[in-house]
Order: sequence, then structure tokens, then C-alpha cells
Amino acid sequence: MKVSFSRSALKDLQDIKTHYSELGVPEIGVRFVRDILRLTEQLLNHPDSGRKVPEFNQEHIRELIHPPFRLVYLRAAGDISVIRVWRSERLLVLPKD
Repeated sequence: MKVSFSRSALKDLQDIKTHYSELGVPEIGVRFVRDILRLTEQLLNHPDSGRKVPEFNQEHIRELIHPPFRLVYLRAAGDISVIRVWRSERLLVLPKD
């Protein structure tokens, strides 16, 4: 099993760092990204540890919560793909890539 990140998820992580840097607190953005990456490591041994995403209610679309972010991932063929890392209050729209 492996964990990968979609282009949209990688962009989300970069946007988190950029946002906090623009606010003058770049260390917060770096810490959020570091903590999010650490959180995804648990998926290697516990791929079902996240809850089903309420908007879809499908077993293979799950999320981990790291306030204030949602890490949305897909489980398929034994692998995990993180597809979005969004603030919790945003509505979910799946990427096309």
C-alpha cells in the first residue's frame, strides 16, 4: 500500500503555506503542512481510520480532520490518494485530475 497526493492536494498544501506566509506567520503554515503530512502516514496501516465524507457517503471516499482542515482521500486497489486538503467550512468538490 502507498499514499500519494493528487496535483490538487499538493497545490492545497502550497496554498496553506502561502496563505500563512502572507499573513506574516509563515511558521504556522509550515507547521500545518508538516502535521498534515504526518497525519497521512497513519493511512498506511489504517486506511479506514478516516470517516466517510458526509457529502458523498461512500466507503471509498474518506477524510481525516486536522482542524481547521479536511484531508480528503480515496481508497482504491489497496492504495490511498489524498485528493484535497481544504478548510473544514468549504464544500467539497472532487478534482477532475
